[in-house]
Amino acid sequence: MDIQSLKVACSSCNLRELCLPMGLSAPEMLRLEDVVSNRRRVKRGAALFTAGEPFTALYAVRSGFFKTCITSIDGRDQVTGFQMMGEIIGMDGIVHDQHACDAVALEDAEVCVLPFNQIEQLSREFSALQHHVHKIMSREIVRDQSVMLLLGTMRAEERLAAFLLNLVQRLHARGFSQSELVLRMTREEIGSYLGMKLETVSRTFSRFMDEDIIEVKQRYVLIKNTQALEALVNPPNGREALL
Repeated sequence: MDIQSLKVACSSCNLRELCLPMGLSAPEMLRLEDVVSNRRRVKRGAALFTAGEPFTALYAVRSGFFKTCITSIDGRDQVTGFQMMGEIIGMDGIVHDQHACDAVALEDAEVCVLPFNQIEQLSREFSALQHHVHKIMSREIVRDQSVMLLLGTMRAEERLAAFLLNLVQRLHARGFSQSELVLRMTREEIGSYLGMKLETVSRTFSRFMDEDIIEVKQRYVLIKNTQALEALVNPPNGREALL
């Protein structure tokens, strides 16, 4: 891991609307910038933190892509989520003051370090920040519930359709295409997250290609028929946006 201590200006960051609360006054923003004073670079394949490591900070993804995973009793890695720029990693460490999972960079990445004790103190002073922290925690709970529903009730093609729709929607919120994406994770990692065997993931991708729903070239994916994917998922209000 390559670590650099660099001053980060939150007020000029193009991701501030994604990872910071709205409504902070100028003095409050300055105090928050003093707390978020470091950023850390993580090479592809390296861990930002590992299970059992003492919890000291939350991390806002500034660039790159991460996966979070836990190791099962039999030694297998289970992917629990994928995080991209503008999202917060590290909430898992709050409850026991140590991390419960590994966070691994899927490509060269950079994060802003948010020392939790200082963020907690500021959140007591700034109601907007406190509300934002609570909102992030709530979103994680809802996302976990949505994944449980996904794994428990949906067929393989529905799971992959929901995954692709969610991924492209999150990327679009960050200014990227509504129909094109590059998969930073392997098909095996997708299968681990969705509770599918690698062969099933590959077969489902092939089916979507045969039906002209998507086009795939290695890790590049073009969604040619968004409506077909949405019809497969057929969620209640916005379920696909919660994965």
